Amino acid sequence: MANPNTSETMKLLEELVSIPSPSGNTNEVITYVENFFKQINVDTMRNRKGGLIATIAGEDNQNHRMLTAHVDTLGAIVKEIKPSGRLKLDLIGGFRYNSIEGEYCQIETSAGIIYTGTILMHQTSVHVYKDAGKAERNQDNMEVRIDELVHNADDVRALGIEVGDFVSFDPRVQITQSGFIKSRHLDDKASVAILLQLIKQVKNESIVLPYTTHFLISNNEEIGYGGNSNIPSETVEYLAVDMGAMGDGQSTDEYTVSICVKDASGPYHYELRKRLIQLAKDNDIGYKLDIYPFYGSDASAAIRSGHDIVHGLIGPGIDSSHAFERTHEKSIENTAKLLYHYLQSEMVL
Repeated sequence: MANPNTSETMKLLEELVSIPSPSGNTNEVITYVENFFKQINVDTMRNRKGGLIATIAGEDNQNHRMLTAHVDTLGAIVKEIKPSGRLKLDLIGGFRYNSIEGEYCQIETSAGIIYTGTILMHQTSVHVYKDAGKAERNQDNMEVRIDELVHNADDVRALGIEVGDFVSFDPRVQITQSGFIKSRHLDDKASVAILLQLIKQVKNESIVLPYTTHFLISNNEEIGYGGNSNIPSETVEYLAVDMGAMGDGQSTDEYTVSICVKDASGPYHYELRKRLIQLAKDNDIGYKLDIYPFYGSDASAAIRSGHDIVHGLIGPGIDSSHAFERTHEKSIENTAKLLYHYLQSEMVL
């Protein structure tokens, strides 16, 4: 095989994480991906939920594969405009307020106007609030300080900001000389970048896939239902490409591809798991097996919605998931290599 162009994937990932796309407001990033596919002559269609499906015809058009990665991210929405002119938030996705304390953010109005701000505790100043460090990080105590001349709620509304406006977090993306990329939203834009680069490689090398293969760029995974529909009836295998979770008791690291055995939805398909392991062994691909205890994927969403498919989950290892994340180019590369061989392998039929 031609080695995956990891440096190009990292640059693509840097661009992707820099496009705000909290669940519910993903049109800009979906359009970016759509244009990427147009440039490499891959046909796409949007589903009614706003996700994007690309299809490459294969030798077998009776049995299909589907791979998915999600481009939606964690974020927030304006819940209330406070009398002080600051904003109360409601969270989008499963994370904690402490993970966004002190973060720069942007507020997008329904008219498309962008304002910047900072997410802070109301009781931030230690010169004023004696127990600033002990106060709970929750919806009541955390707020957005808008970078505009506002003194009250009326001033904020005069800017066009209203309840329901989306709030996205500054990714603060950096690629280090040692091969790490650290940023918010590597979940799951790292996998999206890998898939896009892989599809480009398939096109450039004129690879004929053994099965017609669909690639769903899902846009509602963080809220649980991104990949549960628009699955062609011919689909036999459905592989979610999503982040591998790291932490105490986990095998996943930042240098290998993580193959998920089980998550909160239950075990993934045993035979597909064994096939993925064998592909990794046969092609000298670094991998880890793992269980993600508090996790669900687009593949598990597809199973819950009643699709009769073989489902699996792999992805790059991501440190500090749902906070300020990091992975290494080696994990990106190993994930890309496994996917490259998987696309050209025989199915579990």
